[in-house]
Amino acid sequence: MESQTCLSCRKPKATQTCGVCEESFCKKCSESVSAEEFRFLSEVPDILTRKVYCHPCHDSEVLPEKERYEEILERAKNIFVFFKTQRKQIPLIRKSKVPVVVETCDDRDETILRLGFLAAEQNHNAIIEVDVNAKKVRNEGYQTSVWSGTAFPADVDGSKVEQEDQLERIHR
Repeated sequence: MESQTCLSCRKPKATQTCGVCEESFCKKCSESVSAEEFRFLSEVPDILTRKVYCHPCHDSEVLPEKERYEEILERAKNIFVFFKTQRKQIPLIRKSKVPVVVETCDDRDETILRLGFLAAEQNHNAIIEVDVNAKKVRNEGYQTSVWSGTAFPADVDGSKVEQEDQLERIHR
């Protein structure tokens, strides 16, 4: 039986196999990706479902996806949120006809962030008609809440929203 050598460092006993190029490499030269790193994605690309990567494949395949994901997450954190109960006028440019839905989240803020992420993934800058609900779940003597929500992705005039917010702060 012939011993495998590491693609990267050329040492014997390469025990890992890259999920992309299927080359052998040692554990020290491996890169792994956790499912938690891309947990907000609506659909995880097939390339990110592999367990282990060699350095070249990780750099060329995983890092661009990770950068894209982090950019969308940053946009989601800065998205405009308009709840269903809100009465003031929204400077709406365009509204999606298909709502985004999030099921089973741990808390309210994460539910709103996930809704925002789904809208940012579709290149929108706001979510409107946001409806977030909690459902109590009992497990013997322990009680917790499971959050879910719906919203419509939309594009709004950000300068008008910020201008209205400034005026509102002044009048307080």
